[in-house]
Amino acid sequence: MTWPRSRAATAGVVAGLALVVLGALLGRPDVAVLGAAPLVAGVRDWRRRPSADPTVRLVASDAAPVAGSLRADVVVTSPSTVLLGARRGARVLLDAWVVVDGTRRLPLVVHTVRTGPQDVALVDVQGVGPGAACVSEPSPPATRSTLVLPAPRPLGDLPLPPRLRGLTGAHESRRPGEGGGLRDVHPFSPGDRLRRIDWRVTARRAPDLHELYVRREHALAEAVVVLVVDSRDDVGPDPMTWRGSNPPRAQDPTSLDLARQAATSAAQGFLDLGDRVGLDDLGAVRRPLPPGGGRRQLDRIRHALALTRPEGDPLRRLRAPQIPSGALVMLFSTFLDDEAALVASVWRRAGHRVVAVDVLPTLRERHLGDRERLAMRMIRMAREDRLAELADLDIELVTWRESPHVALASLARRVQRRAGAAR
Repeated sequence: MTWPRSRAATAGVVAGLALVVLGALLGRPDVAVLGAAPLVAGVRDWRRRPSADPTVRLVASDAAPVAGSLRADVVVTSPSTVLLGARRGARVLLDAWVVVDGTRRLPLVVHTVRTGPQDVALVDVQGVGPGAACVSEPSPPATRSTLVLPAPRPLGDLPLPPRLRGLTGAHESRRPGEGGGLRDVHPFSPGDRLRRIDWRVTARRAPDLHELYVRREHALAEAVVVLVVDSRDDVGPDPMTWRGSNPPRAQDPTSLDLARQAATSAAQGFLDLGDRVGLDDLGAVRRPLPPGGGRRQLDRIRHALALTRPEGDPLRRLRAPQIPSGALVMLFSTFLDDEAALVASVWRRAGHRVVAVDVLPTLRERHLGDRERLAMRMIRMAREDRLAELADLDIELVTWRESPHVALASLARRVQRRAGAAR
């Protein structure tokens, strides 16, 4: 690849040569001197033009990953100054002049609202020779893919399943044990601990101490929660992009981005309380992530959510995914079709407490034509009927785009009736 002469340098050399010739013809040495300077400088810079082509590549950053940020290092190799350009989709991130004499490494940080597999940026460089006398052809663009993990948001109180499990936890169960609130006061029997004796009740009921009374408490237990993400839909706020011909804008979070954030937030909230959380994908047939606890379980869930994406044509399941007995099910979906509503009704009839989280973004419809508005009205009516049927089955609904922490706290205080019981 050659370094062609720039237009400015060519114009300077031509102007200088013209002044030298004109001064010689007119016998004006002062005019010739004026043209000699740009002519000599242009020839000198042209002879110093680089011979190597500039290159650029993106490598992994050494900085710790941060949720909502794409990080990479731009490695530029060039014998001279380069014009570096970075863009993401149709959006220009930066155009900058960078002085390079050999190899230079530059950090690149891109803030994004999108999650999952993402391209950091498309970066290319164009070399500029000494004195801007020559410029190289733009280098082949370099890019790098990275995995953006969803960032959780803090939630308050969370709903619990109707039946708790385990011998330890942070929630008060109905069975007798230790650690919870007062259950009753009972006469001392074999197996009771001496430190449980309530001396005040004993003195009131048996002053002669012929019988001792002990305080019995409720046991603490843990909840089992299964998060189910419907990855079959990944739609943005603009309905015109739902056909797939035009991708959503990079600054618009899609329904799957909201589902990843909602599931991560719920997982962090339950795991912080010592509960066990699992993950399943309604749009793919693969082994689910079994319920577990601890910080490592949260890392597994975030990584699995980041890899969740639509895979080919929407899959129709023959039966709903299997849920552990007594678990709370949180289903994250747009509910644009009947599949998610169908499996939610199956879980509810089986006795599970089901919370349906609506992750459809706030739609922008002002730019739609009459036909598109009519189509959206039909879609909205069918979706509202679908959600009303879920409410009739006592499936609790939460809209993620409208203060989800308030809705979840309200569900946490609600006593749910038994599935199939009379109203």
